[in-house]
Amino acid sequence: MTPLVLGAVAYDPKVVTIWSGFRAWLSRQRLPFDFVLYAHYERQAEDLVGGRIDAAWHSPLAWLRTRRLASAAGVGIRPLVMRDTDRDLTSVVVVRTDAPIATVADLKGETVAVGAVDSPQATLIPLHHLRGLGVDTDTGLRVERHDTGVGLHGDHIGGERDAAHALLAGRAAAACMIDANHLAFAQDGTLPPDGTRVLTRTAPYDHCVLAAGPSLATEPAEHLTALLLSMSYADPDVRHLLDLEGLTRWVPARESGFAQLEAAVDATGFYDPDGRITATGYRP
Repeated sequence: MTPLVLGAVAYDPKVVTIWSGFRAWLSRQRLPFDFVLYAHYERQAEDLVGGRIDAAWHSPLAWLRTRRLASAAGVGIRPLVMRDTDRDLTSVVVVRTDAPIATVADLKGETVAVGAVDSPQATLIPLHHLRGLGVDTDTGLRVERHDTGVGLHGDHIGGERDAAHALLAGRAAAACMIDANHLAFAQDGTLPPDGTRVLTRTAPYDHCVLAAGPSLATEPAEHLTALLLSMSYADPDVRHLLDLEGLTRWVPARESGFAQLEAAVDATGFYDPDGRITATGYRP
């Protein structure tokens, strides 16, 4: 039987460990499975829609682009599963605890530090959130971007860490990051405990999606979905893999949590309606 081939982006060496382990586990469940690694999400999205891979472990931005590319090409794609930790996340705009900034309006004329140009959680979504609150470059907001790991869609948290450093160094009055990293940075020493406070928080959104492309027939797609949903954190054969991937269980994918990112993509012209890359200066 021909293996089901999944694409994943190599944002960290642990990706090899994770998908090699999943490959071995799925093979023991009698699902022939293989994976290929990509340097960035843009080629992975194009290959999924083009049928060169059967499925893809996608960032939220890659999932949005895949939907647009598939619609333009007239082919079918569908979300299968996501992690339990991919649902209802928020990004925060933080300031130093002692900063004389009481409201979002106080950021007018100030500098905000963000992650990489293609980071949904540290750039696109929080800047769109600020825009909705009346603060953007038109009102004098200056944006200091940290383009670490461009093409990885924010999976590399270096850009968020650099934004936190800019806040501490006084180059920025505020910094944008996903809520979980704000907590993590306070624990690992990137930010001093109690040294920052949340000025504003985005509405909840969803994150990564494991998606099927047009080359994956319904039966193997359903088989893959059922097997992933059956993975148990109590199983020692998979627990360490789930820990590395940052989940305790797979859950059915949903499409209801991407409206903020879609609005940010449209407002900035990051992709056009057919999925072409139109963001100024973005080349992974």
